[in-house]
Amino acid sequence: MRLAVIIFLLALAGQAVLARAQEQPAGTYSVELEAEAREVGKSLRCVVCQNQSIEDSAAPLAADMRQLVRERLAAGESPDQVRAFMTNRYGNFVLLRPPLQLDTLFLWFGPGLFILCAGACWWIYLRPQATHPEPAAPLTQDEVQRLRVHLLDDASE
Repeated sequence: MRLAVIIFLLALAGQAVLARAQEQPAGTYSVELEAEAREVGKSLRCVVCQNQSIEDSAAPLAADMRQLVRERLAAGESPDQVRAFMTNRYGNFVLLRPPLQLDTLFLWFGPGLFILCAGACWWIYLRPQATHPEPAAPLTQDEVQRLRVHLLDDASE
């Protein structure tokens, strides 16, 4: 049993070392490159968190994306080239401000369209009825007689 616990703890420690080894230390790149990488990272969405930039996200995939941005900038690519690479890899969704294109129209106009539809439904539901229903026709003598018979029968029981 002790041996199993020791093996488990060693495997756990090995995982922590491997996870830490994936990220390159921040001091490896120049200050200018780090600032440029942060600016590019703030314009890219974390595809796991979906509403955070890769700079603000703590997800492992965001760390990989940050590393990829730094590597490509260090290789001499411009920030626009890095954004284009990330867009080719992950689609327009990765951009925090996607371009206005045919495939992103719903992203841009979907919220406004939803609010308009909800407002129209709310207005239709709450508006006063413009038409008043016609009053029912008066009962005929035969109907009055049958109603009295039924009411008298129910009262006698």
